[in-house]
This record gives sequence, structure tokens and C-alpha cells, in this order.
Amino acid sequence: MTRSRNGADALVRTLASAGVKRIFTLSGNHIMPVFDACLDADIQLIHVRHEAAAVHMADAWARLTGEIGVAMVTGGPGHANAVSALYTAQMAEAPVLLLSGHAPNNQIGMGAFQEMQQADVAAPLTKWSATVASADAIATDVGKAIRVARSGRPGPASLGLPTDVLEAACEPVERPQSFEPVPQALADDTAASLIRRLQQARRPLILTGPAAMRGAALARARELESACGIPVIGMESPRGVGDPSLGAFSQMLAQADCILLLGKRLDFTLKFGKPPAIGADCDFLQVDADPDELERTRRAVGSRLVEWALADVQSGLDALVRASAAATGWHDAWTRDVRAAIAYRPAAWRSAASTLPGRMHPVQALAPVQQLLDSHPDSVFISDGGEIGQWAQACLSAPARIINGVAGAIGAALPFALAARLARPGAPVVTVMGDGTFGFHSAEIDTAVRYKLPFVAIVGNDARWNAEYQIQLRDYGPDRLIGCELLPARYDAVTAAFGGFGKLVTDPREVPAALNEAHESGLPACLNVMIEGMPAPAISRPDAG
Repeated sequence: MTRSRNGADALVRTLASAGVKRIFTLSGNHIMPVFDACLDADIQLIHVRHEAAAVHMADAWARLTGEIGVAMVTGGPGHANAVSALYTAQMAEAPVLLLSGHAPNNQIGMGAFQEMQQADVAAPLTKWSATVASADAIATDVGKAIRVARSGRPGPASLGLPTDVLEAACEPVERPQSFEPVPQALADDTAASLIRRLQQARRPLILTGPAAMRGAALARARELESACGIPVIGMESPRGVGDPSLGAFSQMLAQADCILLLGKRLDFTLKFGKPPAIGADCDFLQVDADPDELERTRRAVGSRLVEWALADVQSGLDALVRASAAATGWHDAWTRDVRAAIAYRPAAWRSAASTLPGRMHPVQALAPVQQLLDSHPDSVFISDGGEIGQWAQACLSAPARIINGVAGAIGAALPFALAARLARPGAPVVTVMGDGTFGFHSAEIDTAVRYKLPFVAIVGNDARWNAEYQIQLRDYGPDRLIGCELLPARYDAVTAAFGGFGKLVTDPREVPAALNEAHESGLPACLNVMIEGMPAPAISRPDAG
């Protein structure tokens, strides 16, 4: 085997052997050896405009492909810029590897250039955070980082790359290593017991978290519902039981008498298992890869946690599907009612209109987008947070969906769109965001133009931070509104200035044609849609029991 020239070569070869084809990155002094090594490898560098955007792109890539998403940034302030985006990936349960340049090991403690305790900074937001000690350790450390990120409850890992390690000569990697996740199996007899308990209940539910809402796991979750006849509901929104994409589901959740938490945390999104969100007499079952989550549930609901097991979501799904082969207690009427509640949208939305001149209701802006998303079997719908994000999630669906997730952070929608275009090159990619969100990473339109990555961004422009405005209006009153104002800026013109397609839309009748023009442009496109700032929808079905 050819001898690695240095640690940077060993790093790149290890990533290549793990199947990594793209690294989302922003250049900097510490990582120049890796940039150089990539010239001799089949790995593409997608060079972005902000370090956090690189992590968001790696996050979206991981969610859409099931592969490890890799971001690489320089040390010190570059690492610090990137770390904030790890929280979104962590809460979305996305397997991401953040590689950060680092001050040389032989200068630590001496006041080296951009010296920082990077592993400690990233540790609270990762499953594993470390600094490579030597060039010969790079391959082993990268392998461990990838396995840790993909195993159990998936999430980010962070690895610091000191410059002296990247530049030092090292021995070639003689033994191939596995990059596959380490399974945590659910015993078949335990799975059978869980299914029996659910079937003995009158109104059972199976709730999954973000990791079971994409790819093979999502397909398996749907198979489980068909096999056991019990609703399997995925939850990944920071709005929790009030997630508008779940329609009137909260009314059904309150009626449940037995809930299996399958990789779903019992946290704020479920109101900590307390009434009135969940009945005081509801029993809980739990399958989770993390023992701390089992303990959290015990603290919240005490003896109502009646059975539990340690297992990862994919293994749990597989075992529960097998156990369902012997299922006898079906809940067809309950399952139909739950699904009808999730699908429910108020009839009044069909005639929704703004009362303000030159503005439109969010539904008027968004409803025409569904036709584009329906035009391809691999289309991708991306939604940021805020009030416009909730309207989008309530109105739109697609074969693949990426939202800001349980973290509740805004700003990732543009970087998400670039990664989605790379992951699904032939499918429509539509991203919806507010005008506040656009300001976070608008320079990534430059990245999209440079790499020829077309998508359509719908910017709901109400000239304010509307989520915060609605909180202030509700809690403090109309005479105590502060710090929510924005300009009705021309985000379409900003996009055009970067070389993309931009169009201002003020009339709902113009939306379908503008959407088609944006899509057909073959460019990164922004429709700057002037909307009335409405509160997020709170969906309730009048006939729910």
C-alpha cells in the first residue's frame, strides 16, 4: 500500500473509505493541508460563506441520504462559528462529523494562534468531541467519530485537527475499519410484550422521534403501523403537540391510554407527559438507545412507565414489526380517527385572504407550491421556523421534508436547500422561510450560484420578527411591542445581485406563474412574497371526541 505523505492524506483517505464524497467547508489557515490532500482524492469540497452554513449543509445531507454529513472549518473562531449549528443537528438526530482545524499540539498552552479548548466547546452539543493526538491516530479517530455519530440515537461528533498532526508523516492504515453503526438490538420477547400491552389498550399510540422520520426508518415505521394496526406518529417539531403539520392530532393524543415512546423523548414537545396534553391515567412504554432518557421519563411519569428497553430506533422498529406478525388486537376505528385528525385542515383556509392591500394570507402564498412538490417522486420540501414555517408545514408535504427541528432555531433553510439540491439533483427543491431567516445566510446564494445549485425559496415577507411579535401581542398587549420591526426589504433583488433569479410578488393571483418562472429559471430563485403577519395556525377539529 502506498505510504501516506502526512496526516492530511490519512484523513482524506479514511473519509473516502467511509464513502464520503463531499465535504461542506470554509477555508482557513489550519485546514490548508486537507484542502491540498483533497486534490488527489475523489472528494468534492463545497466551499461556503459561513462556517455554520457548512454544518447546516452537512446536517441536511445526512438527513436526506442517511450517510454521515461532513463539515470542515478552520480552528478558533471558525470552530466557534460552526458550533452553534451543531445544536440543530443534535436535536434533529442527524449524524454529522465536524472537522475543525486546531492550533498545533506542540504549541498548546503557549498562546498559539487561535488557540482554543475546542473539544470542550463542542462537547455539550455532540456525542463525542476530541482532538487528534498524532498523525498515526487520525484514521482510528475518524472511524470512531463516524461510528459514534451513527450509532444509538444519531447525532454530531467533533474532531479537532492540529496543524502539526496534519503535516506530520504517518504510517499507512494497514487494516480496514468498519464505519457502520453499532446496533442495539431489541429482544424479540420484549418486542412481543410491548405489542401485547399496546393491543390490550383501547387507544394506543406509538410515537417516534426525528431519526424515524426519514429514509429506511420512516418506511419501516409505516410498515409497523400496517402490521400492528396502531397509529405510528413521528414528531420532530419544536411546536410539539401543537405542530400544525399534525393537524388536530393533539386532540387524539389527549385521549390515548397507552403510549410507546420509540426513540421519542418525553420532553417539552409532549408537555412532559402531563395533563391536559396527555391523560393522567395514560401508561407509557419506552424503547430508547439512551439510558438517560429512560430515567428522564421515570422522573416525569413515575410508575406510569410500565415497561422499557434499551435499543436503537431501527432495531426497535425491526423487532416490533416481527412481533406484530402475531398481532390479534386491531384498532382500525381508532387508527382511522387519528389519521383523519392529522389530515384535518379548516375549510375556511380555502377562502383565506388578507385584509391588507398589497399583502396576502400565508395560505394564498403557499397553496400553489404543492403542485410543484407533487410533480416529482423525489421532491424536497424545506421549512424554517417562525410563524411562516408553521403555515408552510401545515399546508405543504413532499416525499422528503427537512424542517428546523426540535431545536427551534431559525436560519438554516437556505443552507439546507443547497445540500438538498446536491442530494436530489433531479428533483424540485422548495424552501420556505421568513424575512428574518433570509438574513442569516443570504450569502449562501453566492455558493448556490457558484456550484449551479438551483432551488426555489419562498420568503414570506411581513417586515417583522413575527413569532416574537405574536408573543408580545398576546402576553404584553399592543402598546408594548418592541424589537420586532424589520424593513420590507427586496430579498428578490438581493438574490438577483448574487446572480440568482428574484421576483417580488404582492398579488396572490401572481403566485402560480411566478413559481413556475422561478423553477424554470434553473437558478437559485427567491420569490419575495409580501404577506400579512398572521399567528401560526392552531388547528382544532370541531367533531373530535
